[in-house]
Amino acid sequence: MSKRSAFEIAGTTVPAGSRKTVEIPVSKLSDHTPVTLSAHVIHGKTDGPCVFVSAGIHGDEVIGVEIVRRLLRSKNLKSLRGTLIVVPIVNTFGFLNHSRYLPDRRDLNRCFPGSPNGSLGSRLAHIFLTEIVARCSIGIDLHSAAINRINLPQVRVSANNRATLGLAKVFGAPVILTSALRDGSLRQASKEIGVDVLLYEAGEGMRFDEMSVRAGVAGILRVLKKIEMLPKAGIAEAKVAPLLCADSHWVRAPSGGLLRIYKAEGDVVGEGDIVAAISDPFGEEEIEVTTRYAGIIVGRAVMPIVHEGDALFHVADVKSGDLAEAAVDGLATQLEEAALFDEDEII
Repeated sequence: MSKRSAFEIAGTTVPAGSRKTVEIPVSKLSDHTPVTLSAHVIHGKTDGPCVFVSAGIHGDEVIGVEIVRRLLRSKNLKSLRGTLIVVPIVNTFGFLNHSRYLPDRRDLNRCFPGSPNGSLGSRLAHIFLTEIVARCSIGIDLHSAAINRINLPQVRVSANNRATLGLAKVFGAPVILTSALRDGSLRQASKEIGVDVLLYEAGEGMRFDEMSVRAGVAGILRVLKKIEMLPKAGIAEAKVAPLLCADSHWVRAPSGGLLRIYKAEGDVVGEGDIVAAISDPFGEEEIEVTTRYAGIIVGRAVMPIVHEGDALFHVADVKSGDLAEAAVDGLATQLEEAALFDEDEII
């Protein structure tokens, strides 16, 4: 059997059966400090798909960086087939400044496909799309809620894409939420060049959440196993089928004031349920916050000070409350299994 060819990226050669961190030049800071797009390439000994895992497109979404760190320590990757490209921080500028955005306040996830001669965001988007995404057949992009919000672990896919829907089910997060492609997003630009992307949402901006991190690591390993990049041994399948939610809505604050929350992410709610109350600082007035439809809370605000119209609860529609509770309980159970989450291997 002939030896597999080396992987070439940004002028760097990664031989088969090896791994290497590659620095792709992006720009320079105002003090002339170089900024690079750091990618860790694991090039297996045998042929297989080329897949990317990315985090930190929004600089304040640090939970994806922790998922990547644990993923890269997994012993399962020693048996990798194909090539895995892992980018822990796409938006270095935002990450260093603890900001969602780039220095010019642009959202990188609205700058794709980008241009080599455009704004900083456009140039970074172009580099990431051409140097990383275009080399792959599948990608997994890791996100969290923005600062002062928190998300239940969930995978978002396009409604009519059977391939990504199938992989989302394998991923094993409690909720799969179908969502339309947005102009300028990585998902849209990747789709246009024939690369399917799973978007994982979990946790809160600038915070670590252990359940969300473990669910992310386990989900990525399951997907890699499904597409035969990893052997089946040592990677458990999800015990409960995820909930497929085709629609969702936000419950918004009917008034400004101090928010007291009665329900959390993962809770199942019925139509008209009281999920929170908003009071004025004197305690003279209190307004109940109720749901319009039944569903499962997949995201919520955590800031107790709200203004009228603020988004408080993100509720995804489900057909059965019993199924929703089973999906969330099943996630908690499977994350406790020591066989899947050995501290020396992943954490």
